[in-house]
Amino acid sequence: MSEQPHSSAETTLTKAEKLEQLRRKMASIPARSDGTEPATPSVMLKPVGEKEPTPIVATAQSTLRMLPVPAPIGDLLPRGGLARGTVVSVDGAASVLIGLLATVTAAGGHVAVIGMPGLGLLAFHEQGGDLAKVALVPQPKGAAIDCAAILLEGFDVVVLGLAGGAVTPSRGRAVAARARSKGSLLIVTEGQWDGPDLRISSRVAGYTGLSAGRGRVTGIQLDVAAAGKGFQQQTGRMEIRDDAGQLRWNPVDTPHVTATTPLRAAL
Repeated sequence: MSEQPHSSAETTLTKAEKLEQLRRKMASIPARSDGTEPATPSVMLKPVGEKEPTPIVATAQSTLRMLPVPAPIGDLLPRGGLARGTVVSVDGAASVLIGLLATVTAAGGHVAVIGMPGLGLLAFHEQGGDLAKVALVPQPKGAAIDCAAILLEGFDVVVLGLAGGAVTPSRGRAVAARARSKGSLLIVTEGQWDGPDLRISSRVAGYTGLSAGRGRVTGIQLDVAAAGKGFQQQTGRMEIRDDAGQLRWNPVDTPHVTATTPLRAAL
């Protein structure tokens, strides 16, 4: 389809008007093409500062594509990343969730974060994340799940903070089906979600840079566990280290890296 030249009025749309245009475009996309196969919509978006629109296409094949993760976490996963169209539960050290989101945005993906007003945006930036590719809904009140279902239409990753609550199985299945049909990844955290495709848990194992009560923290070591449908739980120790003002992930050699009990969340 050829692109029509933009008028001066179109180039000066407010953010609210752009969001309304996006909602109308998403509303015109059928959830499924014939009741059995995911639809194949192509929504043309014009990011701020770009002359040409960027196509976002959700297809049946997109559910097989992987989203990148920090390398040491990828070593614990069967295909080295997070599969589109799935639900992932992430609990424990906040650095793990931040690292997942930072890696996705650094690779060009867009994420939306719902119900997490305390998300560490500075740590996100220090891990290489692109703040321009993050949408925040810090106070969704009673509409968090509905908000997640809508945002799965247009974002690569949607994070749903449950604030200690639980999602009923029937509601969870409906939102999971939306994620599958749109080829988006749903991450749930800080609450109960039955039957996710993958669980990632973590705890702080120690710090580097301190000695006899002195020094400066230069790194944090984490024990991370990943368990999912169809593969045995894998665990590994990894470190996030300050490297000239940017935080980088590195594996830490341990004598035992498989089949352990689930890890408790870090305090």
